[in-house]
Amino acid sequence: MELALYDRELGYYARAARRSGRAGDFFTSVDVGSLFGEILEIQLAEMAAILDAQSGQPEARSPKPKAFFDLVEAGAGNGRLAADILRAARGRDPLVYDRMRLHLVEASAPARAAQRAVLDEVADRLASSSESLPDSFEGAIVANELLDALPVHQVVMRPDGLREVYVDVSSARLVTREGPLSTAQIIDYLDRLGVVLEPGWRIEINLRAISWIGDVARRLRRGFVILIDYGHEARELYSAAHAGGTLTAFARHTMAGAESPGACPSWLQHPGEQDITAHVDFTAVRAAAEVEGLTTLGFLDQTYFLLGLVAGSSGSGSSPLNRLNPLNLRQLKTLVLPGGLGSTHKVLILGKGIGTPALRGCSYTMRVT
Repeated sequence: MELALYDRELGYYARAARRSGRAGDFFTSVDVGSLFGEILEIQLAEMAAILDAQSGQPEARSPKPKAFFDLVEAGAGNGRLAADILRAARGRDPLVYDRMRLHLVEASAPARAAQRAVLDEVADRLASSSESLPDSFEGAIVANELLDALPVHQVVMRPDGLREVYVDVSSARLVTREGPLSTAQIIDYLDRLGVVLEPGWRIEINLRAISWIGDVARRLRRGFVILIDYGHEARELYSAAHAGGTLTAFARHTMAGAESPGACPSWLQHPGEQDITAHVDFTAVRAAAEVEGLTTLGFLDQTYFLLGLVAGSSGSGSSPLNRLNPLNLRQLKTLVLPGGLGSTHKVLILGKGIGTPALRGCSYTMRVT
């Protein structure tokens, strides 16, 4: 999975500046239109105000703000989401915009090369573009559909115990084979969650996501983490409902699952030519974050997160929902309707050094479906 997605010369993500959208292989909230970033900016502006209020700084919209607000986007691609956020901030919260420092984190060199052109008139806010997170920052980090694309371990329960699935070569083609676990961390992971697997159940374990959130927690001095991805709580993810595993490939908007796992499953075909993903275990991510000193502020469907933001009042006292034009209303429906992006995508919000403030994005309801 690491090689197929991220190899510098042959990796799926490494070879192109953009993989999503109608001309790509899959569809994200960013591809719906600029509204997703515009709504997300409402939450980020509130977060900036909370940081100011707790540090004795002027509120975000008052004159002469003193502190920078670092906006870090991990898995930023060519910068489309960041551009939508910044344009919204420039028009709606100019004092927040003026103190934003944008840090784009992206593994793909072609995507990084395209970022300044995509940012265009808001590129003045770009402080860094790199493969790595900033060493230290204060503000907010956003990761939209990043964790699901991190390489995972796949394991299957057999009558004689847990076995790991490996990739091998047979007759000049890639196949899977089972063998002993590659690391004791897999057993530790399942034990911490109290997961009991039945014989035949196949699951994915994302140790990389655990490492990533720990790294974020250590680099974030004070502020917020917003994770948006598709996944489940552990009790649902590791259950009969997903006993075949969730490892999936996408190509030309067609999903390929784990058929024929003993030979060459669909996700193993055409390496480097298709996206490979697995559902996120939000229970494990949240627990790892809390061990590193982060506090969970909210976990809810994208539907209710976005509705909480658009239904709230703006700085002028009017609801952003009242100002949506017909095009944006169509975009909003796509983003929030159950059964689509709204219910499949979850939002996990974490904080560090800011207590447990009530956030507008969590005001509609704390429902997870």
